[in-house]
Amino acid sequence: MRAYEAVRRLLNQAPLTGPDELPALVAGVASLVDARDIIIFLADYAQVSLVPLSPPGRPVEAAAIDSTLAGRAFTTLEAQRGPGRLWMPLLDGCERLGVVQFDSDAELDENAAHEVTACVAQLLKSRRAYGDTVERLRRREPMQVAAEIVWGLLPPLTFAASDVVVTAVLEPCYDVGGDVFDYALNGDVLSVGLFDTCGHGIKASALASLAVGAYRNARRTGLDLAATAVSVDRWFSSEHRGLFATAVLIELDRRDGTLRMINAGHPGAQLVRDGKAIKELPGPTALPLGLGYFSDKPPRVHEEMLHPGDRVLVYTDGVTDAVNRAGERFSLERLLDLVQRALNDELPTPETMRRLVQAVLTHHGERLQDDATAILLEWRPARDPWARRTSGSG
Repeated sequence: MRAYEAVRRLLNQAPLTGPDELPALVAGVASLVDARDIIIFLADYAQVSLVPLSPPGRPVEAAAIDSTLAGRAFTTLEAQRGPGRLWMPLLDGCERLGVVQFDSDAELDENAAHEVTACVAQLLKSRRAYGDTVERLRRREPMQVAAEIVWGLLPPLTFAASDVVVTAVLEPCYDVGGDVFDYALNGDVLSVGLFDTCGHGIKASALASLAVGAYRNARRTGLDLAATAVSVDRWFSSEHRGLFATAVLIELDRRDGTLRMINAGHPGAQLVRDGKAIKELPGPTALPLGLGYFSDKPPRVHEEMLHPGDRVLVYTDGVTDAVNRAGERFSLERLLDLVQRALNDELPTPETMRRLVQAVLTHHGERLQDDATAILLEWRPARDPWARRTSGSG
């Protein structure tokens, strides 16, 4: 009941609270859950550190994600205990925001801490747009304007429903410009698009903005997959003649696992089953978007029937082509080995992708010469779809 009172107080006071006042508001309900203090930690853009969103005048050190109990709560999505402390993963759905730290001399009730943490997540998502406090905090270095444009376009890095999960990573997070992605779940169809525009900087981010806008417009108009690709292609050739984007456009029917895909000049997506990459999906099936005037053939749609638990890995060439000082490419083989090991260790899907991008950065020496973006799409139906397939029933 005391947790209920804490949540009630937070919800009642939050509508009149600015983003920079949230830390004090949250700390003010600590006693209601037998805690001395409650501190919010948010993951930085690079997902390397958890930085404290603490009230003014109360300095708190950041926590490294890879070497602290707070970081372990973030990576495993499980509560962690230390002397006089409890760390709870801070989630909005399946999107990892950070952790909430509860300080107490008593044995804290995890259920009460969970209720408060869930409320904090909702308050952060609803209030952060009204100020720059959270954005400034998450930035460990200046963000370039091109990256500012791209991050403003993107949906959350992770989305999950009962039977599908989409997780993405994007680097270098402070200087991206050409890579962008989008997704949407409409009824039984999950749509995913990944675009790698030519060029760098502001021009590339302008192309990325057009790609996402045209993709969303076509999707929301109700165009099918092939017509969507044609629409984006025509917008590119109309507004930026001679410029283009490679892309992968996907539609997944979550009822029976039917995957429909157009590969527009992009590296082939990888199909991962039972923790192993079993094949590369066909590609390209169309010219890069913006170059359709070179051919009168419509985009070809590839269809694949997924098995329950299958994952599809889509990536840009900035991942595999990252080169270290010795001139060695990160390579597709290294990419697949890393993903397979992470999946076999049963890590949460967002953590698999975080470790992937950290490995790419380490290989390259922390600074990438090209954007590196990857998306992992997972289909995990609660019921066996095979009966529907074999019977032909809808």
